[in-house]
Amino acid sequence: MFSSSRTRYQSDSFSKHRAGKSKSKKNSSFRDPVSTRKAEKLVQQAQSSPQSNQTSPTLGGAIITLSIGREQRLFAAHEDVLCHSPFFQSACRDTFFQTSNKRIDLPDEEPEVFSSVLEYLYKGDYYPKLEYDKRKNSWNLEDGGNGNGTAESVIYTPSGPVLKDTVLYCAAEKYSLPELKRLALRKQGLQSGIQCSTILTSARYAYANTPDNDSKLRAHYLALIIRARHTFKRSGTMQNEMEAGGKLFFDLFVAMVNHMDDLSRKSPR
Repeated sequence: MFSSSRTRYQSDSFSKHRAGKSKSKKNSSFRDPVSTRKAEKLVQQAQSSPQSNQTSPTLGGAIITLSIGREQRLFAAHEDVLCHSPFFQSACRDTFFQTSNKRIDLPDEEPEVFSSVLEYLYKGDYYPKLEYDKRKNSWNLEDGGNGNGTAESVIYTPSGPVLKDTVLYCAAEKYSLPELKRLALRKQGLQSGIQCSTILTSARYAYANTPDNDSKLRAHYLALIIRARHTFKRSGTMQNEMEAGGKLFFDLFVAMVNHMDDLSRKSPR
């Protein structure tokens, strides 16, 4: 189960091996726990938002109450919006067939994660939003600042901090939202100043929460470690992780060998 701790991990860090930057900033959309009445007001406000129709052309139907996490934090959403996810479509059908109470309980979900999933279902993105810089021909996160591994960019798990985009990618797998998976994958690596220990914890989380036939997120971490190999070589955390072993590091060995083979073929003989 995730923890709400905000303790910062101190370890080796790197920032040059990234695709862009982001800035920590508070966002009011679907971020705080709300009462059912207040949540209904939020979804009504979302209906009038110019971005609210990005994933749902029309908002209607019943308002569903969702109880999230062990603390039973309440969220609310339109049934039509939730049912863009086959997971919630099935949950609505099974729940309402048995009872007239339009409520879904997800005790094992993390409120921060669900908040971003709900934000995506309404707006087609989640904070911080992805932006394309035409002048630089590159993707960035809104504000163009520096997240530095703060609460906006990581989720705290029992095994340590995990990058939020990695958690969202795995949540998208659970909720059968392929477009959210693609969005979360594109956002990977856009935060800067991330600790090596966080990268390794995130890589392990990716391996533990994605099926073996889904290699995209795993490959992202293998490539990231190879690009930043000189930093990871000096990392005591990396040494401890490698001594612990696991499929991640066998895959990393294979990727390293393939990388060396590519370099050998390119070098003049």
